[in-house]
Order: sequence, then C-alpha cells, then structure tokens
Amino acid sequence: MKKYPKNDLLIRAAKREPIERTPIWLMRQAGRYMPEYRELRQKAGNFKNFYKDPHLAVQATLLPYHLLGVDALIIFSDILTPLESIGMEFDFKEGEGPVFQNPIKDEKDIHNLKQFDTKDISYVGEIIKQTGKSIDYELPVIGFCGAPFTLAAYMIEGRTSRDFKKTKKFMYQNPTAFKNLLDKLSDMLIEYLNFQIDSGADAVQIFDSWAGYLTPDDYREFALAPIKKIITSIKRNYQPIIHFTKGVAGFFDEMITSGADVYSVDWMIDLKKVKQKLNTKASAQGNLDPIVLYASKETIKKEALKILQKWGKETGHIFNLGHGLMPDMSVENVKFLVDVVKQESIR
Repeated sequence: MKKYPKNDLLIRAAKREPIERTPIWLMRQAGRYMPEYRELRQKAGNFKNFYKDPHLAVQATLLPYHLLGVDALIIFSDILTPLESIGMEFDFKEGEGPVFQNPIKDEKDIHNLKQFDTKDISYVGEIIKQTGKSIDYELPVIGFCGAPFTLAAYMIEGRTSRDFKKTKKFMYQNPTAFKNLLDKLSDMLIEYLNFQIDSGADAVQIFDSWAGYLTPDDYREFALAPIKKIITSIKRNYQPIIHFTKGVAGFFDEMITSGADVYSVDWMIDLKKVKQKLNTKASAQGNLDPIVLYASKETIKKEALKILQKWGKETGHIFNLGHGLMPDMSVENVKFLVDVVKQESIR
C-alpha cells in the first residue's frame, strides 16, 4: 500500500498548512547539467529509450535527491509521453527537440486518433512506484502532464515553434475541430493523471508551456476551459494539483480560476502581486529566473532572498524556478540555491 511521504513540506505548503520552512524543488532538476544524468542518457542510447526504461528513469529521478537535497522528486518523463498511445508518432532530434512524423493537418486526423490506453504507458506507473520505494517514501513524488493546448500545439506544429502560426491558424479557421481535439486530449489527460495518482504520485503538475502565446480571450476559451475540466475530474485524496502556465502575466486573474491548489508562475510576474491576487485561497510556486543561476553565489543568494521576502513567512509558497534548469548550468550553483532556500526560509 502507498505510504505518505515523511517529508511532506510540499504537500503542507500546497494546502496552506503550517510549515517550518519553504519547500524547494526545481523544474528539470534531473537534467543534462548533471554528469551522472549524461552517463545514464548515454546508456539509454536515446531520450525515448531513457524515459521508457523504468530502471534508468528512476535513477535519473533520484539524482536530485542524492545531489541537491530537494524536497520533492518529479518523475523523469516527458509531456509528450501519452501521445504515442493515441497514434502520434514522434522522435527527439538532437538540437531540435520533438519532431512528429504525422502532425495533425485537418479534422480527419483528429477523428482518426486512437483511444488512450494506460497499458501503453505502464512504465510511467512503474517509475512512480519504484521512485517512492527507492527512497522509502522520504519525499513526495510528483507526476505530471502537458496541458491540452500545449499538446495540441505540438501535434499541429509537428515540432517546437517560435510563433505557433499553424496552431493558431487551425484554431481560428476550425474552432469546432480544434475544441474537439482539446476535448479528446482532456479525456486522455484525466485518465493519465488518475493513473499516476493510483500508481502513487503525491502531487501532479499540469504544464501549459505555450498558452502564453494566446490572447486573454483565447486563453480563457482554448487553454483554461480544458484545464478546468481536467482538475474537476481528477480523483485524489491528499494529492495537490499544481497548474503552471509560462507567460501568464497578461492573464493571471483568469489562470487562478482553474481550481488548482498551487499556481506555478514564471519570472515575468511579481510574487508579491501573485500573493495579493491569491489572497490565501491557493498557494504559489516559483518564480526565480533560471538565468540567475549563471551568476555569482552572492547574486544567487540575493535574488533567492528577494523571492522569499516577497512571500514572507506565511505558508503557501513552494520555491521553484520560473522555468526549467538548462544543460550548461553549474551543479554547484544549483545546490547552493537549494541550500540557501532551506537555510534562509526557516520559520
């Protein structure tokens, strides 16, 4: 039977319960900036083999536990993982990221998508289970998914984009078909996140990486509505839901109606403003600019303290970056940030 994590700081902060210090974990905390990660990646041969191999993926997930001393572990996986089950074919090309062999071009392609089956991603459940067991349930294990709009954008563009022209063109020219795609993705993600929680995830994060390219009206209609549907349909006990949208400053008021327990924000919005807007109704996560980690330790400490001071000593804040760690960052600087937050946020 699944055990509750011994260090439950993240869960308490998410639920605005008393905490003795601010919890910290980092997006992409297991990544190429770690030599140990690069060794595992080499063993796997390619990125897809890496996240589909529970033995290697668990080792990657655990690296921040051993090397950084973070307060939560996010499973080593990818937001595109469940898309293979519904018939989307893609590979990861070095220096390019994901490239789809069969991008969505019209309504027929949406109609032809297969039914999602959790058996196709059983390895994700294994990674969650084995991570918890490996550390004797010391820390919360975070599961995650990409948001419907972000996944739809990858499926239509066929790769990462600078302007999401194909996606937005499709959205404006075929709004009914586009909403049908979002609906199919929402149903898939409800099943996927429920599967992760059933497998032992202590929290789940929804990543909406590309919704910041929308207008506030389009954000409400095409990005926020499906996330609300997902959040109301997730079956959980204590597990908090974290909602992350990159580039959210323009429609933060809309984002915080999604029903999540925690709103994760990038560095383009002031944390003091976030706190005022949330007004004790939900918690916040973030929001150090990752580029700060290229600076001196003195600067890293100064910038981290600014964020801690903006939130203050109340509960309800999980320290994180405004986006993920980058491949050429210094492990020493990342560890220094974790130590600073743990020392300086003691209540």
